[in-house]
Amino acid sequence: MGKKQKNVKKNHTPQNDTQNHLKDQVQEAVEAQEKEPQNTENQKDMKSESSASTPDAQKELAALQQQYDELKDKYMRLLADFENYKKRAVREKMEFMQTAAADTMAALLPVLDDFDRAKKNSDDENSVEKFSEGVELVYQKLHNVLRQRGLEAMKTDGEDFDAEYHEALTEIPAPTEELKGKIVDTVEKGYKLKDKIIRHAKVVVGK
Repeated sequence: MGKKQKNVKKNHTPQNDTQNHLKDQVQEAVEAQEKEPQNTENQKDMKSESSASTPDAQKELAALQQQYDELKDKYMRLLADFENYKKRAVREKMEFMQTAAADTMAALLPVLDDFDRAKKNSDDENSVEKFSEGVELVYQKLHNVLRQRGLEAMKTDGEDFDAEYHEALTEIPAPTEELKGKIVDTVEKGYKLKDKIIRHAKVVVGK
């Protein structure tokens, strides 16, 4: 038994270990070589799948870009419509307020006419009816308030006749050469409300 153990120890040498190690390396190299074609095929398959998916991705990206452009265009149109709506609403509100104010002012004009006629008669030296101080104050206050609201009486007497502002009731021979074609008398005053005519002046024109 002792001799056999010595023989086993003699056979297990460093040279045998080196040979075994080389065999293992050769075996690993062979196995790796056998696996390489399979890996190459897998890489080819992955490349083909990648190349096949690229056109689909591009189509999807193009579709998303088109959808984005359409939504952006729709949004810009809605924004423009909303801005136009706001401007139109403000303009209509202003026009409504101006129209309402013009209607109110127009309704007050006959009252002003009566005041003006009464004031003119009271200023006549031969008139027995005179404005009291209280009525005079009311008259001045009414005119001032309406003037502050934009009401303005048109200038007529001695002015050139303008069909845009004046309505000629009749023509009479001009008292002087300078008054030919001009207004020689005002039958009813004309009024403007912030440059908008609410009543034309009724006048007599010299010829």
